[in-house]
Amino acid sequence: MTPALEPNICQTMAKDLSVFLASSYALFLKTQNFHWNVKDPRFNELHALFEAEYRELLEQTDEIAERIRMLGQPSPGTFDAFKSLSFIDSPPEHLSGDEMIRHLGLDHQEISKWLTEAIKRAQECGDEGTADLYIQQMRAHDKQAWMLFSHLHERG
Repeated sequence: MTPALEPNICQTMAKDLSVFLASSYALFLKTQNFHWNVKDPRFNELHALFEAEYRELLEQTDEIAERIRMLGQPSPGTFDAFKSLSFIDSPPEHLSGDEMIRHLGLDHQEISKWLTEAIKRAQECGDEGTADLYIQQMRAHDKQAWMLFSHLHERG
């Protein structure tokens, strides 16, 4: 447990982080699914893009889970737990490449918006370590959304 924080603060922050972890994992899974199932004239480009994104998301989920453990709390790690905690929806089947890009871009924006509020909550609790993690991850999600939407603009 982080010695600078009270146990009740650690529990509160771990609950928030668990929602973030579950949502990040859901986005990881969605991105990996798109990597596997993309059918588009830009197959090679999108296949590589989605792979790079899901690999980055996997690293991010590990950082989130480790932060939960640093707070002395158990990290969720089952599909049932992730499904109940996540605010990221499952995608419909048979999407075009542009629809996949749009779904992922909007999901990154949704996570970034959630993080904006989570940063405030962490700072109000005096948990600068979690706030810092959130800030770093918010920048990554903002960048991913920008990169994804850039692929749509190229097609006019």
